[in-house]
Amino acid sequence: MSQEVDVAIIGAGLAGLSAALTVGRLGHSTLVMTDGVPGGELIKIEKIDGVPGHAEGVPGYDLCPITQEQAEEVGATFMDSPATAIVADGDKWRGTSEEGDVLARSLIIATGTSMAKLGIPGEDRFEGKGVSECASCDAPLLRGKTAVVAGGGDSAMQEALVLADHLDKVIMVTPGDVLTGQAKYREAIEENPKIEIRYNAVPTEILGEDSVSHIKLKEVASGAEEDIEADAIFVFIGLVPNTSLVAGLVTLDETGRIEVDASMRAAAKGICAAGNVRRGSPHRAAGAMGDAAAAAVAIDRYLATGTWRNS
Repeated sequence: MSQEVDVAIIGAGLAGLSAALTVGRLGHSTLVMTDGVPGGELIKIEKIDGVPGHAEGVPGYDLCPITQEQAEEVGATFMDSPATAIVADGDKWRGTSEEGDVLARSLIIATGTSMAKLGIPGEDRFEGKGVSECASCDAPLLRGKTAVVAGGGDSAMQEALVLADHLDKVIMVTPGDVLTGQAKYREAIEENPKIEIRYNAVPTEILGEDSVSHIKLKEVASGAEEDIEADAIFVFIGLVPNTSLVAGLVTLDETGRIEVDASMRAAAKGICAAGNVRRGSPHRAAGAMGDAAAAAVAIDRYLATGTWRNS
């Protein structure tokens, strides 16, 4: 199968879905190329804070499908096959997938990020057997047990709070001497009697027989190690941008994120980026939605005028 569209959106997290909605409303033929269930990492999140109109937060598994439905209502279509390559084809862009090629006048890259790994012994061995990245998925299976959360940012704190609703004990392990996320989450963590914080420490090994039973921790300053009993470890130590697909097509910064201007336009003509994959992203759901709107408007102007940045 091969098809031509005005706009191809690569990725279907909240940024990609929001971009599809706005581009569709602007009247352009739109195809979203995705891998798996649209929604990306947010589809697993039990409560997303900071989204206007949702004072008490909104589950990602509600917000993302609703946004997809709205995008489909204004004409966006979805290809359940990720892009495996993107190349220039004259003044257009060709995306290749297992389901066929897509020839697009413009692209919005919304491939997001992947969870960084600890890179320690036992992490791969016990994946799905106590090593997890989804508290809302696995917390009900760990009732009455103990889990470690590696990390000290927003995601780590949110997941620790979800786990504390189900588990007897949650141990947060962070290499710094403070938690680095929002004050709202820090206060909730510090007030929760089920959550213990281990500052200035890092996991160095995950141990067990058929599943996780212990985590080896090392103190950053002294190097002293100890084993602590835990039935699971949830890893939220950072994000790695998914930009291998566009390396060589656009300019990337030192972290691998796409360089864009204030309108989300990349250096390559006809390509915008939105969400966590672009440099300077605030890593917030509301920010991804704002990026998507800005990118869609920039693409709309490009399709109408043929000009890009100062060209």
